[in-house]
Amino acid sequence: MKKFLFTLMAIVAFAAASNAQARAKFNKEAHDFGKLSEGPIATYSFEVTNTGTAPLIINNAQPSCGCTTPEWPKDPIMPGAKGLIKVGYNTAGRPGNFTKTITVTSNAENGTVILTIKGSVNAKGSGSR
Repeated sequence: MKKFLFTLMAIVAFAAASNAQARAKFNKEAHDFGKLSEGPIATYSFEVTNTGTAPLIINNAQPSCGCTTPEWPKDPIMPGAKGLIKVGYNTAGRPGNFTKTITVTSNAENGTVILTIKGSVNAKGSGSR
């Protein structure tokens, strides 16, 4: 009987563990910088919370172009914990409107999330801010 109960408990524990899944919940998936001056790098940090039951591992954050640089946590984000994906946009030599994306891939249930940044860069010497 003890052997049967131990086996049953092991099966239940294995089933519960196999259902463990990370889930990435972002504070928002789009950020509008508004009007920016040409020259400096504009940055924004997207906050991600692991609302799942397993560690969240962000494998990659791929920008849509070389003018956008993401930084993401390399260590697992434990269940209930938060991490930041910092995105920089280089405004130098890029006057005008922009919309860029960062494709975040992870081991989460929602394994691919697309983050968006946008804004408008005022040309140097245009006088408006």
